[in-house]
Amino acid sequence: MRSPALRLRYARAACDPAIKLFDDVSLLLDWLRNDILAVAGPSHDQRCVLYDFVVAELQSRVELCPAQLQPIHRLLMNGREEFLAFAKEIDEALDRLASEFQCSPELLRGVLQMLSRDQCDARRYQEEAVLRPQLRGRFFEVCEAVAQVRTRTVRASSLVENFNSRLRGYFFLRRHLGADYLTLLQFFLNHRRFLRSECPERVGRSPAEVLTGIPHPHWLTLLGFTRFQRA
Repeated sequence: MRSPALRLRYARAACDPAIKLFDDVSLLLDWLRNDILAVAGPSHDQRCVLYDFVVAELQSRVELCPAQLQPIHRLLMNGREEFLAFAKEIDEALDRLASEFQCSPELLRGVLQMLSRDQCDARRYQEEAVLRPQLRGRFFEVCEAVAQVRTRTVRASSLVENFNSRLRGYFFLRRHLGADYLTLLQFFLNHRRFLRSECPERVGRSPAEVLTGIPHPHWLTLLGFTRFQRA
């Protein structure tokens, strides 16, 4: 059995490489989170280059801690298109605004970067001082349009996961109703009235009624059935 002094010597020898590995991986993930996957950032093509760099650097360190790093590396390596899909949408939105306001997309990207900074961040006002003379009287209008792009940007899969969780309880119907059950499910969900909602104006109305503003009978009645009424 090794003595405590010998075990301490081996622990100290392994300590420095472990700390260095932790610092390296933390830095790579910080780049990924704060620069590559941030709403305000470079174009999609540039993000792809940076993303591949992070994945390559992480791959070179997988053998040092395979149990923890291998799953992360595999996820990042296989998920680039999904993780960066939002960047394409931002590029397209900024291109449309650039055409509308007759300015360069990169100028609008600078506005997006400025709006993404905290109100207490001095860099926000330094960047604003540079952007104002270039946009002149359109500054506030451009900021409002870019802010809408920022608000509409969805980077997470939580939206899809939430949608799937709502549908999962109905998937067993496929065995009983056949391949056309999706059409029936779509009709049911579009015409079933909300019993509760965070938006009070939606309670007691169906998605179809909220969208069109036109009331309709119960969904069973729309399908030609007679609803059971208690005497």
